[in-house]
Amino acid sequence: MMPSVLNRLSMAEDTGLCRSGDSLLLVVDMQERLASAVPAEDFNPAATNTVMLLQAAAALEVPVIRTEQYPKGLGKTVAALQPHLSEAAIKLDKTGFSCCSAGGFMEAIQSMQRRQVIITGMETHICVLQTAFELQQRGYQVFVAADACCARSPERSSNGIQRLRHAGITVTHSESVLFEWLGDATHPQFKALSQLLK
Repeated sequence: MMPSVLNRLSMAEDTGLCRSGDSLLLVVDMQERLASAVPAEDFNPAATNTVMLLQAAAALEVPVIRTEQYPKGLGKTVAALQPHLSEAAIKLDKTGFSCCSAGGFMEAIQSMQRRQVIITGMETHICVLQTAFELQQRGYQVFVAADACCARSPERSSNGIQRLRHAGITVTHSESVLFEWLGDATHPQFKALSQLLK
C-alpha cells in the first residue's frame, strides 16, 4: 500500500520540478573501495556534486538517507562526504543492490512524508538504477542527478542513464536540482547556495 503522501499532488499540479519541501536526497553507496575502482575523472565530479547537494539539503531542510553496500567488504562512505553528513542523515547498510531491499529503508522514506527522491551515488547501472526502478514502481517521483553518479567505466554509467530515461525516470543535473529547490532568486538561501557553484 502506497503512503498517502504519494497522492498529495494531482497530475495536473505536478510540474516535473523538484521541490525542497517534497524531496529527500538519497546517496547510494559512495564507498571507499567502490570509489577506488572508478576512474578519478568520473568519481571526483560525482563526489563534488553530491557534496553540493548535501550542503543544499542541509540548508533547505531536505532529509538525507545514505546507504552502504556490504561495508565490511567495500568500506565506509568516502571521506569527502563525511563532513557534510549531518547527525540527522539516516545511514542504512545493505547487501541487496536496490536500496529498497535494505532493512528499514522503505519505513524511513515513508516516515519522511516526501514523494520525490533525488538520487546520487554509484554504481549508476546497478544500485542507482535498481533503486530508481523500484521506487518508481512504488509510486515515487524519482530524479537521478547524472553528474552526481558514476560507475567503474563511463560506458556502464551511460548505459544506466539510457535505461533510466527509457523507463521514464527523470535524469537531471545537480545544478538543476539546486535551483529547483530554491525556486526564486529572492529565496533567503539563494545567495549562500549559489556560491556552491563557483
